[in-house]
Order: sequence, then C-alpha cells, then structure tokens
Amino acid sequence: MRAAVVRKSGGPEAVEVLEVPIPEPGPFEVRIKVAAAALNPADAAVWAGVFKPSAEVEYTGLGLDAAGTVDAVGLGVSLEIGTRVIAFDSAVLRPTKAQAEYLVTDLNSIALAPESMDLTLAATIPLNAMTASLALDHLPLRPRDTVLVTGAAGAVGSYAIELARIRGVRIVAQGRPEDEQFLRDRGATWFVSRDADLSAAVRRFVPAGVDGVLDAAALGAPALAAVRDGGIFVSVRADVVPAAQRGVMVRLTTAGPEGTRLAYLSALAEVGVLTPRVAQILPLAQAAEAHAQLAKGGQRGRIVVVP
Repeated sequence: MRAAVVRKSGGPEAVEVLEVPIPEPGPFEVRIKVAAAALNPADAAVWAGVFKPSAEVEYTGLGLDAAGTVDAVGLGVSLEIGTRVIAFDSAVLRPTKAQAEYLVTDLNSIALAPESMDLTLAATIPLNAMTASLALDHLPLRPRDTVLVTGAAGAVGSYAIELARIRGVRIVAQGRPEDEQFLRDRGATWFVSRDADLSAAVRRFVPAGVDGVLDAAALGAPALAAVRDGGIFVSVRADVVPAAQRGVMVRLTTAGPEGTRLAYLSALAEVGVLTPRVAQILPLAQAAEAHAQLAKGGQRGRIVVVP
C-alpha cells in the first residue's frame, strides 16, 4: 500500500509517499480502507522532529484522523466488513498511520461515521472535536456562564463554540473580522477581533472577566488576563501553559482514544450540531504539497488527503 511517511526530520518536503506492507489487525483491532485523512498540526510536529522516533525506526507515519470502511477485523471484533467508520489514531509514532491506503487501529479509537455524510468531511471530526469536547469538560460551566474561545474560527475553536452552545454557555468568540458572521452563526454570543486588546475587548461585554477560557489559538497570558479571578483557563498545547495567577486554575487538555465520546460527537455531526469543514482536498500522492499548505496556515477547515 501507499503511505505518507517521514524518514528524516525537516520541513514539509520531508514527507514522502512510499510503498509499504499492508498492516494486519491484531486482537480488538480493525483495519480501515481509508477514504480520507485530515492533516493537523501534530503532523507538522512529526516532520519537524518535535516527536523523535528511535534510531532503529526506518520511517514514521503521518495522520491522526481518518474516515473509511472496515476492511478486516481482529479477534474480538464483531463489526461487519464495509462498515463506515471514523478513527482517531492517537499514537503519534508508528510506521504507518491514517495518511495511507489502509489504517490499523484499536476498537476504542473508532466510531460509526455520520450517516449520509461524505467521508471526506467526516475525516475532519475526530481529533479536533475530541479536543474541543475534552477542553469543555475541563471548564465545568453552567448555563449562562461565560467562556472565551480564542482562535474560534479554527478547527478546534469552531467545534468548541458549537459544543458550548448546546450546554447553554454564553460565548465570547475571538477571530478575524471576516469570521464574525460565521462565528455568530455557530452560536457565539459576542465577537472580539484578534486585532484588539483581548482582555479589554472581552471585559466590554463581561466586565468582571469570563468564567473560563478555551485557548484554541495558544495565546497564553493575554487570554488568561480575560478570565475573572478564580476562573479556569484551559490550554490545548503543552508548550503554551501560562503561570496561574489571581486564583485562576490552569489546565491542559490532551485528547486520547475514547470510543464513546467519539461516537457521541459523530452523532452530533449526523444531526447537524457539529459542522465539519474541509479547506482543501489533495491526493495522497501529493502529501508533501498538502503538508506545505498546512505549514502556511490560515485555512478555515482541514486539509484532507485521499488515497
């Protein structure tokens, strides 16, 4: 099969598409014939050398998100061949991953894909929606409480707004001026421009400061300044965790395999509560170009490769 891999760290040009053996599923694992795989910043961390495999590893696969159909199953798995699924393959360093013609992953990392949704769209759900959902769980907000979502028009941020809306939370969304209507349509109560002084702009709407922040844009201290005394700040990146102050609790969210949560998020997408977005579709053969586009940033929605 063909798979996007990295053999030596560098820029996106380090991404290669190689012919590699088709993986076989073990007990409680499934093999997915991949229809689409989304690109995420974690992929860039692999080719940039942030995650370093052992010296004995010939190549490292790319891709955490996939959508496709069950192709083979291991012992203990009762899924039918041909079942449409989405997968969050959270193990970063493995020889092949989601950006390939086939993916083997464990049963707890998959869920049924939203019915009638194109699998290219469905492939953008797992990592980003899981991260948004877990981050909101770290913000135990009640209806009418307030939350600031930075980078709200990005993949994690936009899912966070839609998930916060169904919890009855009032949302301050931060983004580019041209994103305002999109964010209000998703459920934002107020909008602040990323060009404004963040704390001052937020406090025009919520004078004491918001009850919590989901810092999807990894702003750190400027976002923490918008939280009320004793509130909660949640980061989604381990390298951007500001020091606690004014009694604000600082937490870090990292997503892992959680089949029940993924199934819930897939169901929300099926009924239109979550809105997957694709910015660009490229063939797997052009994986290096896809990663070069990822490195440029600024996309609204995910770049997706299709085998």
